Amino acid sequence: MAPRIKILALAAVMLLLLLAPASNAAISCSDVIKDLRPCVNYLVNGSGKPPAACCAGVSALASAASSSADRKAACQCIKSASKNMKPKSQLAQALPGNCGINLPVTVSPNVDCSKVG
Repeated sequence: MAPRIKILALAAVMLLLLLAPASNAAISCSDVIKDLRPCVNYLVNGSGKPPAACCAGVSALASAASSSADRKAACQCIKSASKNMKPKSQLAQALPGNCGINLPVTVSPNVDCSKVG
C-alpha cells in the first residue's frame, strides 16, 4: 500500500508542476545593451535628434520590456551601464520623447528601479 501512496503523491506533484503558470524571466542585460548600443555615441557626444537606429532600439526595448520585472531589470541594467559611459543627462532624459516613446518613469541616474512598474 505504501508504494501506491508514493506514486500517487509523485503524480500529484508532477501535475501541479505542469499546471502551475510558468514564470516569465526578466529581460536580460545583454538584450538591453543590444537594443541601446546604437544610442551610445549619440548620448555621449551627440546633440539634436537621435539617429533612427537609436530610436528603433529604444522602441524595441520598450516593446520587449512588457512586464514589471522586465522594466525593473532594464532599469537596473541601464543605470549600471550609464555609470561607465557617462551620457549627457539632457540627451538621456529627452531620448524617449525624441523617439516618440512615453515612459512612466523619469530618465535619471537617481531613479529608484524598484519603483519602476
